[in-house]
Amino acid sequence: MDKFEERILHELKRDGKISNVELAERIGLSASATLRRVQDLEKRGVIKGYRAILDSSQLGVGFVAYVSIGLSSHSKQSQLEFEEHVRYVDEVVECHNITGANEYLLRVETQDLASYKRIHSDVLGECAQVQSIGTMVVMDSPKDER
Repeated sequence: MDKFEERILHELKRDGKISNVELAERIGLSASATLRRVQDLEKRGVIKGYRAILDSSQLGVGFVAYVSIGLSSHSKQSQLEFEEHVRYVDEVVECHNITGANEYLLRVETQDLASYKRIHSDVLGECAQVQSIGTMVVMDSPKDER
């Protein structure tokens, strides 16, 4: 990566909707050279996509928790089965395989505590691979750059 690519990525991370002309002005290249570089970054998979950042509170999300999951077995098969179990649960918005005392860290977003309780008991609690569940409730997010 050269300095122009790094600057392109920095600007796109700040504002993914920036026009190519504005991006070119900010990084100091012509619009055509900037477009070629952005397209190359996309083809190489450095830029995986673009997305909108939504206001969760306006979408009915009033409860956010990080949930640590310990599995009863450390086998690859057990991990794959757990991942498949949570893959299509809309409230599980992130799933990370981690190191340490537990195997997974989930970000769960629900309407309220009662909705989370249903995910905790009916989804996570009913998964055969899950041995332990630890919940950390988010009280505030002074910095969130996801």
